[in-house]
Amino acid sequence: MKNKNIQTEIDACYLYQKLAENEGDALIAGIYRQMSEIERSHAEAFAKKENISPDLLMQPSWRARVFNLIGRVFGYDYVLGSLMDTEKNLSRAAIVAKEKNNQVITGSETNHVKILQSILEKDENLTGKQLSRFETRHRSVGGNAIRAAVLGGNDGLVSNFSLVMGIAGATSGQQGVLLAGLAGLLAGALSMALGEWISVKSSQELYENQMQIEMDELETNPEGEARELALIYMAKGIAEDQAHRMAADIMKDKDHAHEVLVKEELGINAEELKGSAIEAAIYSFILFSVGAVIPVIPFMFTNGTQAILLSVGASATGLFLIGAAITLFTGKNVWFSGLRQVFFGLAAAAITFGIGKIIGVSIMG
Repeated sequence: MKNKNIQTEIDACYLYQKLAENEGDALIAGIYRQMSEIERSHAEAFAKKENISPDLLMQPSWRARVFNLIGRVFGYDYVLGSLMDTEKNLSRAAIVAKEKNNQVITGSETNHVKILQSILEKDENLTGKQLSRFETRHRSVGGNAIRAAVLGGNDGLVSNFSLVMGIAGATSGQQGVLLAGLAGLLAGALSMALGEWISVKSSQELYENQMQIEMDELETNPEGEARELALIYMAKGIAEDQAHRMAADIMKDKDHAHEVLVKEELGINAEELKGSAIEAAIYSFILFSVGAVIPVIPFMFTNGTQAILLSVGASATGLFLIGAAITLFTGKNVWFSGLRQVFFGLAAAAITFGIGKIIGVSIMG
């Protein structure tokens, strides 16, 4: 476990360095390099404490190399988001462990999460535009996108594998399996796409409505909104006189005031509302379909027992790969996670196959 913690720091050092090497903005690249150096110092300190030579551990793990490959192919925004998600998870785990052992929570548990923002705030050369760009990229992409891809493929594979096995059990893999599998793929993918579209669209409409209400309040009662903004700054520890001056300056520009109020009072980042609901639906459709087509492919070329066995083999392979991919976020053993995914997927398919067999015998009998 101790070596694993050191490896986590080494991986973070490696990934921040890769972010720096592939960042076009010199100032943001400098921030990444500082983060890389900090993570390296953490790894060296931990290794020294455990009497382990850091030189023996300074190679990045396969997970870090996979994330770097994802960055090279899809863009390094994904790497940043995943890295920060991992640090948040580690921080939460440290807090939970201390609470369980009745240890004092000092606040240092979240240092890895806070440190990046601290560097940003201390860098006087970093412009507001660059900071906004950095924060937007950090929030809008990353681990969630990769995680959604893995889980979307898993949903498609497990649900359609179970459906195909149910029909195969009822028909001994002969008639209707291919048609049922393709129908299940299409129905499931369309359902996922529609659900994703509704989710994104409804969130956007809710936030847009709240933003419009805020604009109406700003136009009808600017004095009240100025007082609210001053109170928000005071709650952050800013002196009362300074808070009122800051609020008054912001209120001079209505559009800017609206932007600040939306962010400070409602906690809404307008940049996050620019995501396309249609684009989200399309991605959801594709990811589900990729998983759902795996158990169907053998029935396109053969049928009967041979097709069933090939479908089970292909699906088991897909389930193992999905389980292995999940370890990018959990850090668990690849074999354990992969085989666990195979076990549960095959169990679900076996149940539906058995039910289909019973129904098929009843109908034939």
